[in-house]
Amino acid sequence: MNKTIIIAEAGVNHNGDLSLAKKLVKAAADAGVNYIKFQTFKADKLVTKTACQADYQKENLHSKDISQYKMLKKLELSNEDYVVLLDYCKYLKIHFLSTGFDLDSLHYLKKLGLTLAKIPSGEITNLPYLRCVGKLFSEVILSTGMSTMQEIKAAIDVLIQNGIRKDNITVLHCNTEYPTPMKDVNLKAMLHIKNELGVRVGYSDHTLGIEVPIAAVALGAEVIEKHITLDRTMEGPDHKASLEPDELKAMVKAIRNIEDALSGSGIKEPSPSEKKNLVIARKSIIALKAIAKGEFLTEKNLTVKRPGTGLSPMQWDSVLGTAAIRDFNEDELIELLK
Repeated sequence: MNKTIIIAEAGVNHNGDLSLAKKLVKAAADAGVNYIKFQTFKADKLVTKTACQADYQKENLHSKDISQYKMLKKLELSNEDYVVLLDYCKYLKIHFLSTGFDLDSLHYLKKLGLTLAKIPSGEITNLPYLRCVGKLFSEVILSTGMSTMQEIKAAIDVLIQNGIRKDNITVLHCNTEYPTPMKDVNLKAMLHIKNELGVRVGYSDHTLGIEVPIAAVALGAEVIEKHITLDRTMEGPDHKASLEPDELKAMVKAIRNIEDALSGSGIKEPSPSEKKNLVIARKSIIALKAIAKGEFLTEKNLTVKRPGTGLSPMQWDSVLGTAAIRDFNEDELIELLK
């Protein structure tokens, strides 16, 4: 089976600091993920001056200033910063990815050489944005938090109409609450998307912990996205629902283990590693006590014990009533005429 693509979502957890962003790249590379993803935007083009923060942002920031614009302004990286990050990713042999949140940012990411676009949940109803993605990029990963099936289908249709092949679109089931309550994950919706729309699917996770992404892989997710932070106690809107480096490593290891567990033929048969245990764990028909040659074999002089190197107990009925072909000692394997 193909390996699950794992995206470490640095997002804005760099807090607008390039040196912190580079540390996130290093942590993601050390964890063994495929991609480290940032968010490319200019606050002036993304949000009005009067837009309020989401409830989870207010809670995580503990600030009286609830301006989304001011919050995002502090979290911007410069175009030059992204060049540095791209080069650093190449050095560490991890793929660089970033979500563009406005048309200028999309064009800039294309200029950097990106062919894969990551569409965030909030842009799924942004027609001009979707058209721009379709014209600029050849592959798309589409997050679907807050979306209906009709909205997802409409977004896919726009992407296809503007140049994206359907088989180059991966749709991520997602819940846009940070952190997402377990009762709201609705993980089976990922399978609903796959069955209804005929696309590759994955899961973008905002729960606390690592178990839900692992379960998503077991259900068939081809892409997993999870936020990464160096420290969940840092100030910022997304740190609280992010994994710290050691937790990210644990998630990657668990996902790779699940992939190995799913890689078999699907046919129920003894595996190479367990065949050697057949004779150890199974049993044979054994002499319960000393049996003389010619004596009839009965339930009173036979039993079943390990090892499984003799007659299978499944032959019990056919053995009963036959005559012993020779003398048998107690605990000796029973033999029949060949």
